[in-house]
Amino acid sequence: MPFIQNLLRYISWLSLDVVLGAMAGMYFFAKLLHAPLQWPAYGLLALAVWVIYTTDHLLDIRGKERLDSSRRHFHAQNRLFLLFGVGLATLLGGVGAFWWFGWGKELQLTLILAALILGSRLLIRKLGPGWMKELSIAVFYVVGILWLPVIRAEAIDIKWMAMGFVPIYILLAFLNLLMLSFLDQREDEAAGYFSAVRTWTPQALIQVIRKLNFILIFVALGAFIVMPSFFRAFACVVLLMALIHYVSFFNGRLVAETKRIRMEWSFMLPVLLFAF
Repeated sequence: MPFIQNLLRYISWLSLDVVLGAMAGMYFFAKLLHAPLQWPAYGLLALAVWVIYTTDHLLDIRGKERLDSSRRHFHAQNRLFLLFGVGLATLLGGVGAFWWFGWGKELQLTLILAALILGSRLLIRKLGPGWMKELSIAVFYVVGILWLPVIRAEAIDIKWMAMGFVPIYILLAFLNLLMLSFLDQREDEAAGYFSAVRTWTPQALIQVIRKLNFILIFVALGAFIVMPSFFRAFACVVLLMALIHYVSFFNGRLVAETKRIRMEWSFMLPVLLFAF
């Protein structure tokens, strides 16, 4: 068991669980919109997500003398190796995108989207309230995994019922980030990091988390009950993810690291849609 625990810890530190969850999320929307994607799409998404999250972690430790979490110690100790990995992944992603897309409208629109996301992140990081960091990441995360399925989908498949899962998925991602912010609050406050804990007190944040989690559970359950049969599998997946977040986060017997791992791995549940 120590081997498995250490393996899961390194997967989390390297953001590979986030990468796998993003790939599963793209499959969720590709299946929802009847827009099957080839493997290069998932590979390019994996590279992009890993570069974004690893770069964000490296920016967090820049110029910091005090690092109060094992994740940040890991990134500080392996900074040069990770910087090389980011550079290599960026190069592979750029070459792969040009090879797969060609210099056409899809690649041009994707680059414009990437520039808008980067600019918005930098602006919010400088000027926005703490909770805007989590909300912006949630929105950009879902836009990123939704982008290609929407581009490749037929107009007839982009229905309001299908697109109704977009705000639901954003709410799930936002909830996840608020929970992680709460779990990391002591380290973030001590190091002066920009997050939701700078906007709300811990008591207020826990109430926001509880209310959002209940809203998400009831919305997903309602979608499962009232939507046509095709959409029920997708509602069920979101419901399971919301329930895992609730029972993991509010379980006082679990340490923060275990809660984090369980919640992050819940984003892999869309692979269940392979059965449908």
